Amino acid sequence: MEKDIGKLRKNDTTDIVIRVDDFGGKKGLTIREHVTSDRYTGFTKAGVRISSENFDKFKEMVNSVSKDDLKDEENAEPENKESSGKEDLPDY
Repeated sequence: MEKDIGKLRKNDTTDIVIRVDDFGGKKGLTIREHVTSDRYTGFTKAGVRISSENFDKFKEMVNSVSKDDLKDEENAEPENKESSGKEDLPDY
């Protein structure tokens, strides 16, 4: 039994596919790259499989990531001085 959950575009020829599947008689979550090109169309070896036993821990870890965690340092907004916990000291 395979159930596609969704896919994300990685680039012009590659998607990241997320699906629930049954491998070796055990259900799990598979996250793999799928390529569409002139030479090859199908799944690559790149990916990961999360067993059903580890799914709750995996979901907990993913849900612990915030949008702030994913901000690029160079594009981050400057910290508000009041919230930084640091005071501006006068130059002497």
